[in-house]
Amino acid sequence: MPFYGVDLSSRLLLGTARYPSPAVLGQAIKASGAEVVTVSLRRESGPGRAGQAFWSLVQETGLRVLPNTAGCHTVKEAVTTAHMARELFDTKWIKLEVIRDDDTLQPDIFGLVEAARVLSDEGFEVFPYTTEDLAVADRLVEAGCRVLMPWGAPIGSARGLNNVYGLRTLRAHFPDIPMVVDAGLGVPSHAAAAMELGYDAVLLNTAVAEAGDPVGMAKAFALAVDAGRLAHLARPMEPRDMAVPSTPVFGKAALGD
Repeated sequence: MPFYGVDLSSRLLLGTARYPSPAVLGQAIKASGAEVVTVSLRRESGPGRAGQAFWSLVQETGLRVLPNTAGCHTVKEAVTTAHMARELFDTKWIKLEVIRDDDTLQPDIFGLVEAARVLSDEGFEVFPYTTEDLAVADRLVEAGCRVLMPWGAPIGSARGLNNVYGLRTLRAHFPDIPMVVDAGLGVPSHAAAAMELGYDAVLLNTAVAEAGDPVGMAKAFALAVDAGRLAHLARPMEPRDMAVPSTPVFGKAALGD
């Protein structure tokens, strides 16, 4: 599963916000088996966050960092934040968010495509947080994105896969583009369902961070991702409208009068 030429063995990407403590975050990362963690530059640098201590914790994990432009509402904000993230984290990777609506945190698809084009032209390797819209995805690929990250549902909503048809269609339309279902997953079965559709990975944060036992939930999601991937590779049977007996009738004993 290469992301911009980087092969990863884990198909679970984990966010680092909203955990009850740095210790719990570290334990959850370990339990998840994740090789990539996302970090929001604006949030971790905000009031009340010990930015340097947090960054030290992330460095200690030895994992690849995917900086995030979370909280940005304009192209200029997102591009400026990406520049800061590249300097701070020494990576070309950027998870690009340009938000339009504060209630749903839905992407501003026009600003997203514009920012993706600017950043791609500047040498960034962009992971765009987008919707399941085919036309938007096509524009993002044209803009230089080699990964797509459609939402399952609004961020932090725990609603799962709101539009299975749309996600399935998107996956089929771009068979050679690595895709990650990002946002809205609430329980491990949501992650398994995304993987069964043929997605390459899932990215989640709140479902683990706000669980009663974040470490246990991280492990549960890791198992679900693996199970979903194995199911996809095993080519599940198609749904049927009628019952089909699992025991054949041929050879069954017949009782006479």
